[in-house]
Amino acid sequence: MSPTFVRVASVSLLLSLLCACAPTAPRALNRGAATIEVPVIHHPDGETPDWWFRAGASAAHANLPQRAHAKNVIVFLGDGMSIPTIAAARILDGQRKGGSGEENRLSFENFPATALSRTYETDFQTPDSAGTMTAIMSGMKTRAGVIGVDQRATRGDCASSRGTEVVSALELAAAAGLATGVVTTTRITHATPAATYAHLPERNWEVDTEVPAKEAASGCVDFARQLVEFGIGNGIDVAFGGGRTEFMPADQHDPEYAGFPGKRLDGRDLIAEWLKKPGASYVWNAQQLNALDLGHADHVLGLFEVEHMKYENERPKDPGGEPSLSEMTRAALTVLQKNPRGYFLMVEGGRIDHGHHAGNAFRALNETIEFAHAVEVANAMTSADDTLILVTADHSHTLAFVGYPARGNPILGKVRGSSGEGAPSKDFSRDAIGLPYTTLQYANGPGYPGASERQPEGAKHYPHDPTGYQRAEQGRPNLEHVDTEAEDYEQESMIPLGAETHGGDDVAVFARGPGSAAVHGSMEENALFHVIAQNADAIRTQLCKLGACDANGVPVTRPTREQLLQLAARARP
Repeated sequence: MSPTFVRVASVSLLLSLLCACAPTAPRALNRGAATIEVPVIHHPDGETPDWWFRAGASAAHANLPQRAHAKNVIVFLGDGMSIPTIAAARILDGQRKGGSGEENRLSFENFPATALSRTYETDFQTPDSAGTMTAIMSGMKTRAGVIGVDQRATRGDCASSRGTEVVSALELAAAAGLATGVVTTTRITHATPAATYAHLPERNWEVDTEVPAKEAASGCVDFARQLVEFGIGNGIDVAFGGGRTEFMPADQHDPEYAGFPGKRLDGRDLIAEWLKKPGASYVWNAQQLNALDLGHADHVLGLFEVEHMKYENERPKDPGGEPSLSEMTRAALTVLQKNPRGYFLMVEGGRIDHGHHAGNAFRALNETIEFAHAVEVANAMTSADDTLILVTADHSHTLAFVGYPARGNPILGKVRGSSGEGAPSKDFSRDAIGLPYTTLQYANGPGYPGASERQPEGAKHYPHDPTGYQRAEQGRPNLEHVDTEAEDYEQESMIPLGAETHGGDDVAVFARGPGSAAVHGSMEENALFHVIAQNADAIRTQLCKLGACDANGVPVTRPTREQLLQLAARARP
């Protein structure tokens, strides 16, 4: 029996309706554009990698049927940057500038195109960074905990992942001869950056010692090796982040922390192997990065910490000296822009997520502000005529923006305004038992007021990392004399957990440049790949070479990585 199909609504009618209510730039109509048919399935058991790819292609094409032409692509990923995070960071940034804050805009909030992104994975309502970033990079939703493989793989089972490897946007760019870069404030082998270049059914296999012997024998290779051994096109040109010890053998000690040996037990010195590339450089601190002649650098590896990089508020105190996210972004673009064919760059503000997990809004918001500075750098260094910039998050968090604080009330402070919808007051708003409360709170996490094995009952402070709690015998703490604006204060949480969790709500997408008009409405997260694939000329052409395109040149058929590797091998001189 032939499959049942659903046809996308008339393109001209759809766009007319959307343009009437969406505050985006006018879109050129391609009135003769063919629709992309998608099989009607039963969810979730009817979902397949092929279905996800085609459905994402159809959605992106319906949003912008007339192709744009982007030479360069930059994807900014604020890990865990929920909509309340953006709103609170906007206000904090504005208040630091001397304003009331609410009217302030973060750099990417000035972009003309916006959308909501649905972040669920094929097996979880509330997702993780591994499956979500894989969806953004490949055009297909997949399971939680897996990197660069589709939903047919079983987490932690190497054999099951064979043949399920997806093709990422960065790999396509490299195969097309574009320069490529990955920048993050986490370990460079962490989930989000790894999803741009690597393929494993387990997000935690960052170094050889974390890959079980059975899975290693089945052919699974850790992320650090996959980064250095990346063999498509000219390889990865820029990789900046943390995680030095994942690349160092166990008999080698870290240059910054003498007590930290390398983690690798396979004897491989991956930093030395990187330096064998033509024109390769390696740096581990900001001074070395600043001393590099980036205009003549071809392959630059920067590993600035043994683990994740420092939070932005801690960075100035780092004895080794670390670059900021915006400084790394500037350096990466300086290297990549030398390629006349163009480039693909992914920049992650990874520690937004970590601040939230710690129940510490200060760090999460501070990281978001620096993330916005990095976007501002990229926006200034590029042109909207040829560079598509997408800014989004992989998932949200449980941060809540609550109460009725008066205009200009410190966003990290206690609510002064009203306890209801009444007249504003300069006094603390109080709960039903007479206690003040903060504007920002978490639904769960380490800020629960009960005693833990690390801190007594009452207000909690970073770092906490509890493994167990007692019931809060005295109820909510009295915050009247607690400095809730202090950088180490942990916001109260209702449910005690060792770490705050992700949220399942939609996240925002902001875009500018060629193809950005496709970013509007409510989008499935995997459709963001298709916005890139349909509007970045080199990436689309590469997909067409893999047989993924229909008669109109739109990539609608899932490519295989085997096809990509074969094509890349034939292209080598």
